[in-house]
Amino acid sequence: MEIHIREHEQNMLPPADWAAEIQKLREELINERERNLHTLADFNNYRRRVERDAGKLAGEGKRDIILPLLDIVDDLEKAMQWAGDEEDQFVDGVRIIYRKFLALLETHGVRPFVSVGTPFDHNLHEAVAMVEREDVEPGTVVDELRRGWLWNDELLRTAQVRVAG
Repeated sequence: MEIHIREHEQNMLPPADWAAEIQKLREELINERERNLHTLADFNNYRRRVERDAGKLAGEGKRDIILPLLDIVDDLEKAMQWAGDEEDQFVDGVRIIYRKFLALLETHGVRPFVSVGTPFDHNLHEAVAMVEREDVEPGTVVDELRRGWLWNDELLRTAQVRVAG
């Protein structure tokens, strides 16, 4: 009697050499595990890159909002300089708005930095004029035309200054 085994049924028969089959399965399992670990590492790298890029985009968006607000702060400072020490309800209201504005910026890590009296630093300052001054060292910032700002201790906007020559 002759037994005819179809080709797809041949795989269902027990292998002739069990040790070789077990070794083959172990190697396949090791290879599959390595592929899974590699895929997991690729995914983790992708996730970190996406998080970093999202944070960067969010920071750029905030920067685009904050910079124009600093121009408004500049205008409020000019208005208060013009008003001087005048006691007036309107001027007092402007001062209150100014203080609230500064407090709001501070809560978001935005703060001004001091320039007057410090040595000129091209990383922080933009020199718009040189003035002759005998009472300070050359290269010292003597006047601030526009205040400089930091955001989380990184430069947000340079200060426009006059420097002793």
